[in-house]
Amino acid sequence: MGEENEQGIMNLRDALALAAEKELDLVEISPNGNPPVCKIINYKKFLYEQKKKQKEIKAKTAKVTIKEIRLGPNTDDHDFEFKLKHAIRFLDEGCKVKVDVFFKGRSIIYKDKGEIILLKFAKELADYGKVERMPKLEGKRMIMIVAPKK
Repeated sequence: MGEENEQGIMNLRDALALAAEKELDLVEISPNGNPPVCKIINYKKFLYEQKKKQKEIKAKTAKVTIKEIRLGPNTDDHDFEFKLKHAIRFLDEGCKVKVDVFFKGRSIIYKDKGEIILLKFAKELADYGKVERMPKLEGKRMIMIVAPKK
């Protein structure tokens, strides 16, 4: 076995010889350390394990889908209820719901009507989700985002 000093540090030549003797690879784990940290391991197996860990991490992350529901400033009660049922179903499935009121032409003068409709929509969805982003006017659209309750 290679000569180690009192701190357990082995020189590069001895470490390479030991790795060759064991038919393994000398892998630099922490290049910024003083001295750099190396391990004698099977490099292919090491890469395989890292890929496997990355895959597990990726699988555990929640995939968020956003469903969009579009209303108008003068949406009728029946249409409102119909769209509300869709939003409830989307929230139950775990999707976020983006509700927007689109103002066509000169209907932009009814911004307050659009905001009232969105707030009414949020109030109806209170049992199923929480408002993540309050109604905000962006161009000719007023957008609100509702996230499902856990």
